[in-house]
Amino acid sequence: MQTNYIIRGFGHYAPERVLTNADLEKIVDTTDEWITSRTGIKQRHIVAEGESASDMAAQAARQALAEAGMEPAELTHIVVATFTPDSMIPSTACVLQSKLGISGQMCVDVSAACSGFLYALQTARGYLALEPEAKVLVVAAEVISRRTNWDDRATCVLFGDAAGAVVLTGGGEDERPRLLDMMLAADGSLGDLLTVHGGGSAYAYKMGEPVGPEYFVQMQGRETFKHAVRNMTSICEALLERHGVGKSEIDVLLPHQANWRIIDAVGRKFEIPPEKVFANIDRYANTSAASIPVALSEAVKTGFIKPGDLVLLTSFGGGFTWGSALVRF
Repeated sequence: MQTNYIIRGFGHYAPERVLTNADLEKIVDTTDEWITSRTGIKQRHIVAEGESASDMAAQAARQALAEAGMEPAELTHIVVATFTPDSMIPSTACVLQSKLGISGQMCVDVSAACSGFLYALQTARGYLALEPEAKVLVVAAEVISRRTNWDDRATCVLFGDAAGAVVLTGGGEDERPRLLDMMLAADGSLGDLLTVHGGGSAYAYKMGEPVGPEYFVQMQGRETFKHAVRNMTSICEALLERHGVGKSEIDVLLPHQANWRIIDAVGRKFEIPPEKVFANIDRYANTSAASIPVALSEAVKTGFIKPGDLVLLTSFGGGFTWGSALVRF
């Protein structure tokens, strides 16, 4: 069974258009000070007219493949994490495959909201365990701006659009970066705290009916915050305990970029100093499943993550879903 999982390349992409807090002040009843003090967000990227999740995914994927020194045709599997797919059918993974100019690979979308990238990464590990020679492209891409109610000031300030990608293959014991292990969890009984119900089969609609608020992100922020901090912390502790790793041995904590207060709370509860916590939420806002791969790609390319570092990833999302991963660089 395959036990060495090597991340061959990283990539990320964000649309050119930037929407600042000052811009939002003209759209909804809010202020830059209110947004910044409560979330840490200063701006977010928004897709252009006609730009889709698969367009962003292709940009991030090409970056990751180039860094891995691979051609798209070498891939055996494509896994895309998203809750904002181009369409219900075909899957965004299939559309991405076509945009990369290839065919024949197994393609699948994974839906786990903000935890989507970690769930997709675990899916890729499963394929590699079964097929050690596999070469898996894992992409997370979200166009949340098209699922945002711009009249709801409680949620519209929180989100942005982006995509991140990695290429995962098997490899030798000494190759790096090596994905050491992962843990995932979920609690469906809490699902109604963070939703996008519209379009699902449980919420019937007819031709010509108006689009209502159920088609956009709805969230009970205070309860979501509480569960996010508690579950991200506990699953990180469980993963480290499984490997006999102490908190002080973590070189970099890279959490889901949902809210600076959540990032800070997880760091504090996990006893990791701020200088070891990577954050880019001020520039991207919450990009859901794309959050971790975008941050990971940036952290590697800017040198925040260095060779030899032990990096702890953790995320929390609607469902509720959450997870953690250990990577040795």
